[in-house]
Amino acid sequence: MIDVTLNIPEVVAEVRARFERYEQALIDKDVDVLDATFWNSPHTIRYALHENGYGFAEIHAHRVARPPGPGTKERRIRLEILTLGRDLATVNLEFKVRGKDLIGRQSQTWVRFPDVGWKVVSAHVSTMGLA
Repeated sequence: MIDVTLNIPEVVAEVRARFERYEQALIDKDVDVLDATFWNSPHTIRYALHENGYGFAEIHAHRVARPPGPGTKERRIRLEILTLGRDLATVNLEFKVRGKDLIGRQSQTWVRFPDVGWKVVSAHVSTMGLA
């Protein structure tokens, strides 16, 4: 039977640390860390505000082309991390979009692989108007 125990504290802490490392790498445009966060597979998907990345190679190409800087996140509104067992997690972030009357939403699905550890297999970023 598969263990789907909710939010084991040490697993939540592992995922949170990796998520925070990824967020800092976005600001720093640290492509090595950004790439290391995602599963190196043609099955990995990342939908962002101005791009659709199908497979690791496309995601990497977008990262290299992206300008450095603070990005779109002005401030965090809500961060939710859900872990199921020790090998599956979702991270969802709601944030105020910098300089616009928009709310951003970011979601990631993380899997712990036996050979490479925690990796994002699917990610999505979108915006909506302020409520």
